Amino acid sequence: MKNIAALALISIAVVSCKKETATITKVDPKTGKTITVEVPADSVKEVKADAAIKDSLGFFKQTFKLEKGKTYPLTTYQRDTKTMTDPQGQTMNGTSESTDEMSFTVNDIKGNIYDMTINLIGKRNSQSAQGKTIVVDTKLPIPKEDDLKMLWNVNKALTGNKLNMKMDNKGNVISITGFDAVYTKISNALKNIVKDANQRESVVASLKESFNEKVLKDQFEKNLSILPKKGAKIGDKWSTSENADANGKIKVTSNYTLKSAGNGIVEISIAGGIPKKEEKKSQGAMTHSMSSELSQNGTIKFDQNTGWINNQNISVKTTQVETISDGKQSQSMKSVSNSSVMVNPSSK
Repeated sequence: MKNIAALALISIAVVSCKKETATITKVDPKTGKTITVEVPADSVKEVKADAAIKDSLGFFKQTFKLEKGKTYPLTTYQRDTKTMTDPQGQTMNGTSESTDEMSFTVNDIKGNIYDMTINLIGKRNSQSAQGKTIVVDTKLPIPKEDDLKMLWNVNKALTGNKLNMKMDNKGNVISITGFDAVYTKISNALKNIVKDANQRESVVASLKESFNEKVLKDQFEKNLSILPKKGAKIGDKWSTSENADANGKIKVTSNYTLKSAGNGIVEISIAGGIPKKEEKKSQGAMTHSMSSELSQNGTIKFDQNTGWINNQNISVKTTQVETISDGKQSQSMKSVSNSSVMVNPSSK
């Protein structure tokens, strides 16, 4: 009887240790093949039948299933660490950070069109070099340094505003309005700092070049919609390119791979950049050469139920070398920048 009792206890222990499992599909990083893996069921987030990003005959297409009255975050953060090395081998380091905090509130849904309010919440910029750090943060008091007061006033006037955006359920931004009120607010905020009206107009005109409907539409569409319109299977790869200079001679290539879909998250990897490019110019015995390259890699995750971006973490490395030579000796200046480009950095 004791043996039977002991076996019964062992059986109970074994049963109690068993956990229900669920499966998710992903790409094996070693082989590159699509595999199905088991994970604890209680760790898997439920994927709704009408999920925004769902499997249809093996293809995942991105749409949006946002709820009226709900607010969705879109905070962007970038950290750049730059190291410059002079011809004598001496180095100088500097770090800059920028954060733009905003959110999107769904006011109404008509058919496939979302009427949304863009809430401009906060802006933060900081620079560190040679042991000194300066910070311009709209959530902190105005800096004491005169040369930082204008930036703080512009950023402070920029935040606390609302824009109206219309977007369809496929992520196409139809319109963004409300900019004129923001421009006026910024102009008024500058009156106590910039007395000359023409100078104030120049500052506002400069802002308009980077803060307007076209720029924001491009930014939002690029951040919010990554999957190709035709959809993609697990393991599929696709690429996009965009201009890295004004004349369009240099292109940044982004190579994407749909890595996995499951547990309520769709994960996409990104790589690519700008191949090494060299230019040489000669004048007499002197030759001036410049080489540059950029590489990027990271991941982007989307909420499978809503289609909204969960988070992004991309590392970017830029290397530039400038050399002057007379044929007998040469001097070089090297600049290396390592950047982290994040969206919703606090999200998991």
